[in-house]
Amino acid sequence: MKMANDYRIDQNEKISLKKFDPQDTSWWQKDKADAKKELKKLRAKLIDLQQLLYSENKHKVLIILQAMDSGGKDGTIRSIFKGVNPQGVSVESFKVPTPVELGHDYLWRIHAKSPQTGEIVIFNRSHYEDVLVVRVHSLVPKKVWEKRYEHIVQFEKLLTDEGTTILKFFLNISKAEQKNRFIERIEIPEKQWKFNPRDIEERKLWGEYMRAYEEVFSRTSTPYAPWYIIPADQNWYRDLAIAEIIVDTLQKLKMNYPQPVENIDSYKEILLED
Repeated sequence: MKMANDYRIDQNEKISLKKFDPQDTSWWQKDKADAKKELKKLRAKLIDLQQLLYSENKHKVLIILQAMDSGGKDGTIRSIFKGVNPQGVSVESFKVPTPVELGHDYLWRIHAKSPQTGEIVIFNRSHYEDVLVVRVHSLVPKKVWEKRYEHIVQFEKLLTDEGTTILKFFLNISKAEQKNRFIERIEIPEKQWKFNPRDIEERKLWGEYMRAYEEVFSRTSTPYAPWYIIPADQNWYRDLAIAEIIVDTLQKLKMNYPQPVENIDSYKEILLED
């Protein structure tokens, strides 16, 4: 699929985020209205595929969303998974670790939230915070976080060996677009609850975060758990791109509904005679 190839990061590929345009919409040659129609079609396919995944109960799917503050993770989830049966989909966010979580290794709480068979789990932020925020703010020494890239690669290999399909998306917004979104949060009453003054301080570390993300992509994108850098300044294009990649990936699983019980038609006759 052309779109996936455009945004997918190869293993050990050296990345400069300056070469990835957050405003890119080149894959979609039609207008925005047509894009919305296409997204609606993709949602319908996703609804069917999720039901098939849940019914077959053989595969597990983990979708990881990472972004800078105001990058659109929540909006992406609401838009793409609109109408999907919540029985087989869950969203997990990872806040400051609890005392119990701090008593274990940093991947312990992540593993506990990983998908079970028949389930799609979406990580709204993830274990990658332990080589992003932890690195940028020097929360642990470099000799500690430096080892975590290999830990994460091996952890994701374990998940995929046990039947998990992993897709990792970085919602790539520009610094200018982040500024616009922060101003919206300040000006629009319904969005003011989202604004945190701490976000302004984090914004000052933009360059450090970009370098940390570049190393993440170069060191943890693998054939079995690839990273996709998605242009995210335009919400409609972001949603279209991610939905297309998810649907294409699920279709490649070649799923089938379980076989019905033997002589199923005979049970209809029993009910009709009731």
